[in-house]
Amino acid sequence: MHLHDHAGAHGHEHGHSHEPDHAHVHAHGLRPATLAWAMAATLGLVAAEIAGGLLGHSVALLNDAVHNLSDVPTLGISWLAMRWAQRPADQERTFGYQRASILAAFTNSLVLFLLALWLGYAAIERLRAPVAVVESWMVWTSLLALGVNGGITLALVRGRSDLNLRSILVHNFGDALSNIAILAGAFLIHRTGANWIDPVLGLGIGALVLWSSIGILRESAHILLEGRPAGTRVADVARAILSIPGVREVHDIHIWTLGGGYTLLSVHVRIPDMHMEESERLLQAIQEKLQKEFRIQHSTVQFERAGLPAQSGYVMPKPVSPPRL
Repeated sequence: MHLHDHAGAHGHEHGHSHEPDHAHVHAHGLRPATLAWAMAATLGLVAAEIAGGLLGHSVALLNDAVHNLSDVPTLGISWLAMRWAQRPADQERTFGYQRASILAAFTNSLVLFLLALWLGYAAIERLRAPVAVVESWMVWTSLLALGVNGGITLALVRGRSDLNLRSILVHNFGDALSNIAILAGAFLIHRTGANWIDPVLGLGIGALVLWSSIGILRESAHILLEGRPAGTRVADVARAILSIPGVREVHDIHIWTLGGGYTLLSVHVRIPDMHMEESERLLQAIQEKLQKEFRIQHSTVQFERAGLPAQSGYVMPKPVSPPRL
């Protein structure tokens, strides 16, 4: 934490605090190499499903390949977070490199969205003119996919308490369901000869890819546009700061995230005249409350003794003051 007294020239003080080194702890000892192997195995599976889909004339397998491809950005983001967690900020990137993974997620999800649309169109065309599929390719490729997804799940289960890794486990569960659906579809096609089952499965899996891609697109775009972190309300943060004795008014609140759960805040706080030691204690109390109640790791608090600035970009509809008793 740093505190600078500019009262003589500007009539305000500001403080700044952040967690040391912007570091993240590896979940339960999970190593980045585990995620790297999981990513490599997933890419290998995608290649196998593309080959199986082309050789077996199965739209469902091709759509499932795209579905599994959607796991790669998630695994890559987690891998980058672990690899870059200790990488220091520099003069060009003063906040470090965490946003690179968010940008990659946005780009990859956009590509997946377009691919899912194209494969959905291919599935509709296949419904209009069904093509005989090779059930054996569907069966063996789906069994391989089940084995790979099961192995990744077992490798990552140690990190299930980490929210990011838990999302990967949930996604792998969805992958397993699609593999089981393809196996069931292959069995039904073999028994009934109804080749329309394959494109219907392809449409279902394509819809799942679209849903996943739209979610990642929305979340990554929100972060890139400096959106408010999910679960954090500006009004709640303002009230929490106002609950600290000595705080008269709060305005110009900005809350954003770099991704990976790293949340930042800047705020102007109006306080009465007081000694430097008192303002230091007040600043520490504000930053501790922000960290404890909202998990805001990086906060910049500017104290103002005079009236409000002539021009100020308010996040709140109006400056927030404590209720009158």
